[in-house]
Amino acid sequence: MLSVAGLSKSFGSRVLFRDVTFRLSNTRRIALVGGNGAGKTTMLEIIVGLQEYDSGSVSKQKDCRVGYLPQEILDEWNGSVLEEVLQGAAHILDLEVRLRELEGQMGTALGAEHDEVMEIYGQLQSQFEQLGGYLIEAEARRILGGLGFSAGDMDRPLAEMSGGWQMRASLARLLLQKPDVLVLDEPTNHLDVDSVQWLEGQLQAFPGAVLFVSHDRDFIDAVADRVIELARREAVEYVGGFAEFVVLREERIRMAEAAAANQARKIAHAEQLIERFRYKATKARQVQSRIKTLAKLETIEVPQVEELKLKFGFPEPRRSSRVVIEIEDASIGYDNGAPVVTEANLVVERGQKLALIGPNGAGKSTVLKAILGQLKPQKGTVKIGANVDIAYFAQHQVDALDLSKTVEHEFRHKVGAGAGNRNLRTILGSFGFSGDAVDRRVGDLSGGERTRLALAEVMCNPVNLLILDEPTNHLDIQSCDVLEDALVAYPGTILLVSHDRYLVRNIAEALVEVREGKVTQHLDVEERVLNPSGSSVSSSSKANKVAASGPKKSDQRKATKRAEANARSRSSKGRSSKGRSSKEGQKLLARLERQVTRADEVVAGLQAQLADPAVYEDKTAMRDLLEALDKATRRAANLLAEWESAAENHLA
Repeated sequence: MLSVAGLSKSFGSRVLFRDVTFRLSNTRRIALVGGNGAGKTTMLEIIVGLQEYDSGSVSKQKDCRVGYLPQEILDEWNGSVLEEVLQGAAHILDLEVRLRELEGQMGTALGAEHDEVMEIYGQLQSQFEQLGGYLIEAEARRILGGLGFSAGDMDRPLAEMSGGWQMRASLARLLLQKPDVLVLDEPTNHLDVDSVQWLEGQLQAFPGAVLFVSHDRDFIDAVADRVIELARREAVEYVGGFAEFVVLREERIRMAEAAAANQARKIAHAEQLIERFRYKATKARQVQSRIKTLAKLETIEVPQVEELKLKFGFPEPRRSSRVVIEIEDASIGYDNGAPVVTEANLVVERGQKLALIGPNGAGKSTVLKAILGQLKPQKGTVKIGANVDIAYFAQHQVDALDLSKTVEHEFRHKVGAGAGNRNLRTILGSFGFSGDAVDRRVGDLSGGERTRLALAEVMCNPVNLLILDEPTNHLDIQSCDVLEDALVAYPGTILLVSHDRYLVRNIAEALVEVREGKVTQHLDVEERVLNPSGSSVSSSSKANKVAASGPKKSDQRKATKRAEANARSRSSKGRSSKGRSSKEGQKLLARLERQVTRADEVVAGLQAQLADPAVYEDKTAMRDLLEALDKATRRAANLLAEWESAAENHLA
């Protein structure tokens, strides 16, 4: 359907990639992964014809229609949401207009002309019906509903809506268009968890080919049957989803290491023979043969997994009160209208790391505004504890960056004296901007680099409550890993809003679900809450298809976690003659140990409550406590089992 052969692209002396070859056949779904600046977006723009390439070819079948969703939408919107989305089916709407014209002609045409008009009308009507013309508006509304639009929003002017909703409308228009090839650049950036799951189902059932860039590992595993890694100026294709990619890439590295070691032994042997017999006439022929062989030999290069050499830096915050956030019987809304959230109750304690999840429009932003003091509850109370210092990262902060300034000037302007006595360049270095990078213009940065800069502006001050609203948008997978490590090590309290289920599982210890105007606190990261539709493919489901019925999803996630940890650390283990434990393995053990400690503290706290005789006077309270203790005990046992498994793998 679409083929790329020998594709190369450079910007001046900088080579982005060279000799890239792959094929998008019908129903194939390829995820393109790689670090920020590796050329992923450039590759997509070349394929859809928005950029020129230096050499190679991009070819597609005749009449092949390609649909493209960029990261940023620059369209001008003139109609309602529904009207703009229906433009995706413009060819069908044009048919409808033509049918209306023919109906008018039938009323005036006579004789042979009337028969001719009737024949054309019949053909076009059949084509219109086959294309789903009579149901096209219903289909558009179905797609919009799946992407989170309410019935009322569909008739609103799209120009009045936020950039995130405009992006969703663009995606809806593309899905309604039903091209032969879908090319998507970070399609989940502006979606909530429910919409991401819905989109996974749509792409799984899509009859054409899909090429997409994403940092969301669960999404890649649910959709992709191929992964192409763009790194070190080359592209390597792997069969399977993200979990298989990690394992197969590690296997490829091991095989290359073995081949390189074997080649090194042969070279050493040849050099030894040359050195020993160089001046012996009887061995001249053998010596010359070895010299010629070495001259022609191409050294086997071992591919390396590129890791982002940076660490998000968190200055030590002051100690807050035990209760950081307390919401009690609160109804929260706007301008004395109907409340968006009613009778909300939530207690967040010092050091907790919670994820706030739920569909867009359910009230997550409303709850955040109340916590931040931007919105007063109509009823009840929202209290912030003593000595609580808040840092808030919102999606729009990336848009607020001054594109004309350099990285250093933008950072200095936003932070100023807030950095205290710390060197601003040192802080920027901890966020990946070192050396000449601080002198780059913000407008020349990639989307992921701008996100890192915006995070730096928010996180550089010592705070003990971090509220993050979709912090991984535009970040590559490596940057997501670094952010994950930083949030695990962060000493304060975290309230995280994210559609990235992988990040939520690894950071959050509990969930706060906002759905249908209610706020529900869950003591654990329950898969049924994180994936309410039950349709999501977990991070290693494809890797475990060998089992007829498939393993449990929890087992799959553990298997993937171990596979990815091993994949990141095995190379350094292999090079260590003493078998030293890898840095990644140590991180994993430390993280699990902290989670085990916190889980044990929860169990101890519940046991202490049950030791109070007054509890047994209220049967409902007693039953709730016993259920909570049972759940907390099982969580502690599961975490301990994970820690033991990780320890065994680490020492193996």
